[in-house]
Parts: sequence; structure tokens; C-alpha cells
Amino acid sequence: MIVEHYDLAVVRLSQPDARWSLGFERARLTVIHEYGTRSWYIDIDGIADRPLLERFAGSEDIGVAVEAVTIGGRTLKGDGFFHPNLRHAAAAIRGVGELEGYSPTR
Repeated sequence: MIVEHYDLAVVRLSQPDARWSLGFERARLTVIHEYGTRSWYIDIDGIADRPLLERFAGSEDIGVAVEAVTIGGRTLKGDGFFHPNLRHAAAAIRGVGELEGYSPTR
């Protein structure tokens, strides 16, 4: 198993009816290569937009399109599910499918 981590400078989310550019303290993309498959997720801490967290906490429609920019300037895009954590002003995005713009560093 190979695990890669990337610190993110920008995280943007969208659904058909809305778009958000998240304000946060820290965001990290993790990509896992295991048994010939690749999965990814983003952990976001210190999210300033409580109404956004509340919106997703109260909805069954948690699917989002994600655009993220790494600290190094690489743009990555994919689809995922937004899982808010109101208590900690945080969220996790579990990626679904390919992460456009990603290429392994190893």
C-alpha cells in the first residue's frame, strides 16, 4: 500500500444549484494506492462557514464536485461526498472515481 499526502491551499465545492469556496485553517488530500486501485479523500479543519456545514448536516444530498489546489499549485478535480463535522468545524470529503490532474509522485 502506498499513501500520499498533499496540503491544499484552495478547496472549492459545487452542486448543480450552488458553489462554495471554503475558508479553512488546514486541508489535506490523501491518496491511497492499494491492490491496483486508487482512492482519495480530503480532511478539512477549521471551516469558517457554519451555515455550509449545517446545510450538509441536514441534507441527504451530500454529493459535490470538488476542485482543489495544492500548496504547490497543482489543480485537482473530482467528485465526492461531503461529510460535515459541526462539533469540530471540520469536514471530510470521500472521493468517488478519478481525481483529474493527479499523477503519482513515486
